[in-house]
Order: sequence, then structure tokens, then C-alpha cells
Amino acid sequence: MTRRPARGLLALAVLAVALPGRPGPARAAEGLPDGFVRLADVDPTIRQDMRYAGPRNFTGRPVAGYRRPVCILTRRAAEALARVQAELAPRGLSLKVYDCYRPAAAVADFLRWSREPDLSTKAEYYPREDKGRLFARGYIATRSGHSRGSTVDLTIVPRDPTPQAGTPGGPCTAPPPARAPDDGLDMGTAFDCFDDRAATAAPVPAGPRANRLLLFDAMRRGGFANYAREWWHYGLLDEPYPDRTFDFPVE
Repeated sequence: MTRRPARGLLALAVLAVALPGRPGPARAAEGLPDGFVRLADVDPTIRQDMRYAGPRNFTGRPVAGYRRPVCILTRRAAEALARVQAELAPRGLSLKVYDCYRPAAAVADFLRWSREPDLSTKAEYYPREDKGRLFARGYIATRSGHSRGSTVDLTIVPRDPTPQAGTPGGPCTAPPPARAPDDGLDMGTAFDCFDDRAATAAPVPAGPRANRLLLFDAMRRGGFANYAREWWHYGLLDEPYPDRTFDFPVE
């Protein structure tokens, strides 16, 4: 005879799934390959500021493959990120993602951009670097871990952020009032800053250094490893597709 769970226990199980910060129920995500989800379906409390779907990025335009400003990840990575979010929430903090899964078409678009003569974004994103050497210097990859679906670019923001003063187009290496506004904790440089100062262990003031360490420790406990040249870049150690590259659009 099949025994049905007590009604009270069933209610507790449903409540546990619905609690903020907990991974959502496993289900197929519409329009995505098996094993992929939209982050908002797993944890809608994680903020999203998807830079490559619009013009606010180092190319100065929307990047190929990004049709909508949504974060897509493997379910394993999304659920791990939700656990990090749950750890930060009691401190009044939240994660904010800038980029998640990245189509192979976007990586190819970055390569095309690097060969174009236009330098309109140099003053903001790579003021001290040669555009033609950004790939060789390790700032952009010819094959990106993002295209495997378990790598994410992110920062930490106050749960209830307030508008910040900033200088649109200001150098990414400048202090917050002199660089483009963002509501994240000060990490010493802006996101996607192609500069030695963006390296996670680079010498930066005490405040930004503490903020980088806060992000590093939270992500490490969540099962992610940092890319040393970029304080914002983390990949899931136990990624489900370590040898695959995907190219479906972000939508």
C-alpha cells in the first residue's frame, strides 16, 4: 500500500521550495537546452544588469547573440549561485550579475571588435592598454568559459541600493565619483576594466580590497573559482559541461 505524506509535512516541503534564496523546483526551461535555466526562475532576488545585451560595454553596442537582457546558466551553477545569495542576504547584501552564459557567437564578435580601428570606448574600459593586445593579455578569451554555461561575471550590491554619483564614460580605473556610476560595492575598478588593477589580488585601497575578499570568500564557499585577472569572474568548479561550447542565443 502506498502511504501518503502527512498534510503538515507536505506543506512544510512546499514552503521550503518557495522560500526566497532557495533553488526553485527542477523543471525544463522553455526554449533552452537540457540542463540550462534562466536565473530568475531559480532565484529572482539576484539582481541582473546584463551589459552585453545593450550598449553599456566595451564594444559600445549590443553584442551578437544577446537578444534579451537575461541571465542563463546551467541549473547546477544557478542553484550554487542561489546558495551564495542566501548567505549574503542576512547581511543586507545581494549578488548582481553582469554576464552569465555567453554564446560562441558573442566570443567571435569580441574578436571582430578587437580588429576594428574604432577606439571610442578606450578612455573608459582600457585607458592604459592597447586594444590589439587585449586577447594576448588575457582580458578576452578566444574560447570563453562563459560558453559552457557555468561561468558568471558579478559583484555585490546593497539589497536596497541608492543612486550613486558618477561620471558617464569616466575611466574604469578612477575612484567611484570619477568613473561611470554603478550601485555595487566599490571593488577598486569598474566591471570589464581591462587593466592590471582589475586583477583580484592587485593592490587597491583597503575598502575595495575588503569588498573583493567578501565576494571571493562567498563564491569560494559556493563552489566557484575566481579568474585571477578579473575580480568579477567566477566559474563553477563542478561544472556539468567542462568540454562543451554552446551557441544558442540569450533570450
